[in-house]
Amino acid sequence: MAGKALKLILAFRSNMNTPQTREIASEVPIFQAIEQKEDFLFVLGALFARVISLQKAAEVMGMEVDAFLKTLDLLGLEFSYLTDEDVVIEQSW
Repeated sequence: MAGKALKLILAFRSNMNTPQTREIASEVPIFQAIEQKEDFLFVLGALFARVISLQKAAEVMGMEVDAFLKTLDLLGLEFSYLTDEDVVIEQSW
Protein backbone atom coordinates (compact mmCIF):
# COMPACT_ATOMS: atom_id res chain seq x y z
CA MET A 1 0.00 0.00 0.00
CA ALA A 2 2.85 2.42 0.80
CA GLY A 3 4.26 1.93 -2.67
CA LYS A 4 0.90 2.68 -4.22
CA ALA A 5 0.51 5.88 -2.21
CA LEU A 6 4.01 7.01 -3.14
CA LYS A 7 3.34 6.32 -6.82
CA LEU A 8 0.20 8.45 -6.61
CA ILE A 9 2.13 11.28 -4.99
CA LEU A 10 4.84 11.16 -7.64
CA ALA A 11 2.24 11.19 -10.41
CA PHE A 12 0.41 14.04 -8.71
CA ARG A 13 3.63 16.00 -8.18
CA SER A 14 4.53 15.73 -11.87
CA ASN A 15 1.23 17.44 -12.67
CA MET A 16 1.68 20.13 -10.03
CA ASN A 17 4.50 21.98 -11.75
CA THR A 18 2.39 24.93 -12.81
CA PRO A 19 2.67 28.46 -11.48
CA GLN A 20 -0.86 28.30 -10.05
CA THR A 21 -0.39 25.06 -8.12
CA ARG A 22 3.04 26.16 -6.87
CA GLU A 23 1.52 29.41 -5.65
CA ILE A 24 -1.21 27.53 -3.79
CA ALA A 25 1.27 25.10 -2.24
CA SER A 26 3.53 27.96 -1.17
CA GLU A 27 0.71 29.22 1.07
CA VAL A 28 0.90 26.11 3.26
CA PRO A 29 2.28 27.51 6.54
CA ILE A 30 4.31 24.43 7.40
CA PHE A 31 7.25 22.65 5.79
CA GLN A 32 10.10 24.41 4.02
CA ALA A 33 10.35 22.59 0.70
CA ILE A 34 7.65 23.20 -1.87
CA GLU A 35 7.57 19.47 -2.60
CA GLN A 36 6.66 18.73 1.02
CA LYS A 37 3.93 21.34 0.87
CA GLU A 38 2.56 19.75 -2.31
CA ASP A 39 2.72 16.27 -0.77
CA PHE A 40 0.91 17.53 2.32
CA LEU A 41 -1.91 19.02 0.24
CA PHE A 42 -2.25 15.78 -1.70
CA VAL A 43 -2.20 13.66 1.46
CA LEU A 44 -4.82 15.90 3.07
CA GLY A 45 -7.11 15.48 0.09
CA ALA A 46 -6.65 11.71 0.07
CA LEU A 47 -7.16 11.51 3.84
CA PHE A 48 -10.32 13.61 3.95
CA ALA A 49 -11.72 11.76 0.93
CA ARG A 50 -11.00 8.57 2.90
CA VAL A 51 -8.79 7.18 0.14
CA ILE A 52 -6.00 6.61 2.67
CA SER A 53 -5.96 6.06 6.41
CA LEU A 54 -4.56 8.40 9.03
CA GLN A 55 -1.71 5.95 9.53
CA LYS A 56 -0.92 5.99 5.81
CA ALA A 57 -1.10 9.80 5.66
CA ALA A 58 1.39 10.09 8.51
CA GLU A 59 3.64 7.45 6.96
CA VAL A 60 3.72 9.16 3.57
CA MET A 61 4.64 12.45 5.25
CA GLY A 62 7.34 10.70 7.30
CA MET A 63 5.64 11.54 10.59
CA GLU A 64 4.30 9.66 13.58
CA VAL A 65 0.49 9.56 13.74
CA ASP A 66 0.41 11.72 16.89
CA ALA A 67 2.62 14.36 15.24
CA PHE A 68 0.47 14.33 12.11
CA LEU A 69 -2.70 14.77 14.19
CA LYS A 70 -1.06 17.63 16.10
CA THR A 71 -0.13 19.26 12.79
CA LEU A 72 -3.74 19.01 11.63
CA ASP A 73 -4.89 20.47 14.93
CA LEU A 74 -2.43 23.38 14.72
CA LEU A 75 -3.78 24.15 11.25
CA GLY A 76 -7.35 24.08 12.56
CA LEU A 77 -8.24 20.96 10.59
CA GLU A 78 -10.50 18.48 12.33
CA PHE A 79 -10.14 14.84 11.43
CA SER A 80 -12.31 12.07 12.77
CA TYR A 81 -12.26 8.35 12.24
CA LEU A 82 -16.03 8.51 12.41
CA THR A 83 -18.24 8.89 9.36
CA ASP A 84 -21.02 11.49 9.36
CA GLU A 85 -23.48 8.70 10.13
CA ASP A 86 -21.35 7.56 13.08
CA VAL A 87 -21.35 11.10 14.48
CA VAL A 88 -25.16 11.25 14.33
CA ILE A 89 -25.40 7.88 16.13
CA GLU A 90 -22.88 8.97 18.77
CA GLN A 91 -24.75 12.23 19.39
CA SER A 92 -28.05 10.43 19.87
CA TRP A 93 -26.75 8.26 22.73
